[in-house]
Amino acid sequence: MKLSVEKLEIELARQCKTISDLRTGASPKTITKIRLGREVTPRTAGRIARALNVDVSEILEVNKGD
Repeated sequence: MKLSVEKLEIELARQCKTISDLRTGASPKTITKIRLGREVTPRTAGRIARALNVDVSEILEVNKGD
């Protein structure tokens, strides 16, 4: 599963947080993977959503054409 980098950054801005604030939900290596558009596990996606206090569907990448 992929997280939308754009949606993630919008949510971080909305909450006045930085990418570093996500360390409670994911390791720096995983955060780098997300920023590069790579897939993460559902568990990791859930942890990041929890760190932002949003539903995971709000930060998932939407595949156009599915």
